[in-house]
Parts: sequence; C-alpha cells; structure tokens
Amino acid sequence: MSEYRIQGATGEWEVVIGLEVHAQVTSQAKLFSGAATAFGAEPNTQVSLVDAAMPGMLPVPNRECIRQAVRTGMAIKAQINKWSRFDRKNYFYADLPQGYQISQLYHPLVGEGAIEISLDEKNPDAQVKTIGIERIHVEQDAGKLMHDQHPTRSYVDLNRSGVALMEIVSKPDMRSPAEAGAYLSKLRTILRYVGSCDGNMDQGSMRADVNVSVRKPGEPFGTRTETKNVNSVRFVMAVVEHEASRQVDVLEAGGKVVQETRLYDPDKNETRSMRSKEDAHDYRYFPDPDLLPLELDDAFLEECRQSLPELPDAKRQRYEQALGLSAYNAATLTADADTARWFEALLAEGARIQKKSEGEVAKASANWLLSELYGALNRLGKTLEESPVSPEEGAELLALIADGTISGTIAKQVFEIMLETGDSAPRIVEEKGLKQTSDTGAIEAAVAKVLADNADKVEQYKAGKEALFGFFVGQTMKAMQGKANPQVVNELIRKALA
Repeated sequence: MSEYRIQGATGEWEVVIGLEVHAQVTSQAKLFSGAATAFGAEPNTQVSLVDAAMPGMLPVPNRECIRQAVRTGMAIKAQINKWSRFDRKNYFYADLPQGYQISQLYHPLVGEGAIEISLDEKNPDAQVKTIGIERIHVEQDAGKLMHDQHPTRSYVDLNRSGVALMEIVSKPDMRSPAEAGAYLSKLRTILRYVGSCDGNMDQGSMRADVNVSVRKPGEPFGTRTETKNVNSVRFVMAVVEHEASRQVDVLEAGGKVVQETRLYDPDKNETRSMRSKEDAHDYRYFPDPDLLPLELDDAFLEECRQSLPELPDAKRQRYEQALGLSAYNAATLTADADTARWFEALLAEGARIQKKSEGEVAKASANWLLSELYGALNRLGKTLEESPVSPEEGAELLALIADGTISGTIAKQVFEIMLETGDSAPRIVEEKGLKQTSDTGAIEAAVAKVLADNADKVEQYKAGKEALFGFFVGQTMKAMQGKANPQVVNELIRKALA
C-alpha cells in the first residue's frame, strides 16, 4: 500500500509495526466491582474494597464490560470465543494493590479479526489495506502514580484501578507511520460507533503501545521494541518514524537492537529506554482461582449482534450509493460517529420540511455542513456538539434556499445572524425583509439600468468577451441588494443581450 523506506548507509530498510491498543470500556462500573468509573473524580473516591485488594474480597465479572468487548469483536468481524478464561499476571508495582493484574493470556474473549484502512482521503476505495487483529482480551487497568503532589514522595490514586480495558492487539501488518496513524484512527472510529469506548486519547481512555522493528526488505522480522502509552495518533506516527530511524542507526553502526520497553518524550520527539522487555514466563501467568471461565450462550451473542449500529464502512457506502454523495464527502461525514448522527438528523428534518426524499436533499445538506457549518465552528473554536445551530435549524435554512425564498448569498448572511442571535432562519428572513424576489418587472428594470450604465462592456461582450456575463449578473444582484432570484436574473440578462 505504501512504499515507505528508510534510506540507510547500507541500503533501504523496511519498517514493521504492530499496535497494542488499550481501550477503556464504556461502563458505569469497573470490571470486577461496582465502583464508579467517571473521569476527573477526586483521587481515591471511586475505589471499592475489591479495587483496593482488601483481604477476602472476591471479584465478580461485570456483564456489561463483557458485552461491550464482544460487540467490539463483532464490529471487526472477529471470532468470538464462547469459552474464555481469566489469568493472573503477577508483578509488583505501587499502583497495583493486588500484586497481580487479572488479564486473559491463553484464552482471550475475542480471536482474530481485521480492519480495512485507506490512505487516500479523496478516494477511500483506493489504496485499501487490511490490517489483521490478533486478539482482543479484557483486563483490569492499574491505578495511577502522582509524582507532582509532593517534593519527595509519590502519591497513588486508585480511581482507575480495576477499570475494564480491552487490549486490542494487531498483527505486525503495518509498514509506515501513515498506515499506523490510519489504523489507529479507524479503530477509534469503530469503537465510537459501537459505543464501547469514547476514544478520548487525551483523557487516557485510549492509548497505544507501539511495537517497531526494521529489516532489509524480504528478510525475517528484526528485534522489536515497544514504546508504551502513546496517547495521540500524531504521536504514534512520530514514534514509528523516530524509533525506526534509531534502530537503523544502531544496526548500521554494528550494534544490536535490544528487545525493551521504551517511553516517548513528545517535547524532545525521542524515545528512551524504560526497562528490558519481559516475556510471558516473567509474569508467572496462571488461571485466576477466584473466577470461573466465561461461557457465552447463543442468546447473549445474538443480543450483542442485534445491538450493533450501522458501522462506518457500511454507512459510507450507503451515503455514496443511496444518497449520491461524493466518496470524499461520504468518508468525511462517516469518519466520526457524532458527525454522522448530526448529518442524519439534518437530512431527516430537511426531507420532512421540503417533502422530498433524503436522496434529493443529501448533496445540499452535506455541502452546507462540511463547508458553511464546519467553517463557522472552526472560526468560533467550537466542536459540532457545541454548535449554536441545531440540525433542525440548519434544515430550516436549507429549505428556504431550496424553495427560492432566499438566495445562497442571502443564506450566508442569515446563517451569520443565526450564529450570533440563536434566532431561526424563517424569523430572521421575515423580520429583516430578506426574501428574494422573482418579480420580473423589478429585475428587468435593474438589468436595463446596469446594461445602460455599462454600454462599453455590452459592446465588448457582444464582440466575444463572454466572461463579462458574470459582471452583469453581479451588478444586477448588487442593485437588487442580493434579493433577486439568481436564475431569473441570468435568464433576463441573456434575453437583454441577445
């Protein structure tokens, strides 16, 4: 898909990338306790006795967390394992009260699946590549060490301890920073559509461990490093680029790449060694004796399947085929679940007001949302969720353009007033007298005056300078204060110049 190569002193090097994405499961309670999971709570206010590993406390699996993981697996067409098991991963760390993490090494809940990515935004059906998913397993998150609260001590916040995570492990199928970025973006989009993770990387609810190795094209895989807890798509791409170049430098200097865990410093744009990379036997995994294996029945799986929404790839194809949108517009509208929902509300209301099918109002609705509304929101520094104009109000504005009440030029003025005042488009048009006129008498008089005032340009037009037609239209619209029906203006000017 992408011929990304690093040019070294000894020739070209190929990069091999795999991502392990930790996605916090959307649920009201933790994986094995009833403690809350809200982001931003005061430290240690969302900790149950189970989370704090008090003696005698037994874990009980949260059905909703399992359900969300299964739904995620179904969304990437993965194998769902009806029988899975929890294992203990043993290690000591100050933010892990139990002294072990409950995870799933040997028998994960979700098996192999795949995600399709594209690097061509304008034509998403071109340059499509399939990235394999090795597995999705469910595990507990650890707590959080706070190093900036005291000059000589570190504090521990256990609010995050026991929160359910899905670890989504890709196969080493990516070969460039762009592919890694496209994969992570697409995965986040799917999770948000499914509703199994909010995908807010800045809040830590989705983070990636980036595995990178290099090799000469066609040779076996090299030794990989793992850069932990990278929290943005841009940083993931930067890690791949930096770490691959660093490994090439090491190898070409005659050294060996060490299998290790590294950290990324975005301020310096570099990775640094954290610790040697452990293998599974270092953690002394064994089945958790406090938890029975998970056994899923067909009724539960069918419930999960029926609850899935229309997914981004299917929605994009529907927008292109059923609504007639361009590939670029369809891809842009479906790249984010909130945008797609906003657009569909705009579409449904527009079709209702105009008494037309959704297909008949789709193009105008998409163009307005992606150009006018997005342009205004960028200018105001607001997100779509914070838009001062609702889908229903947008549909009213578009209906006024469609039925000829106002022109596209006047619509821009009306939209600005809507943003400032919160008034509806029909009210603004009525109160400010902005309805466009199709009164041929008034328009004919304006056309006659424009042509009379610009007799020299009329002669030039008739001599073959046809570009002047736009000048006559502009002057007529100006004379009519933008309220003339542009179609009528065009027809009357052509008639007058004939």
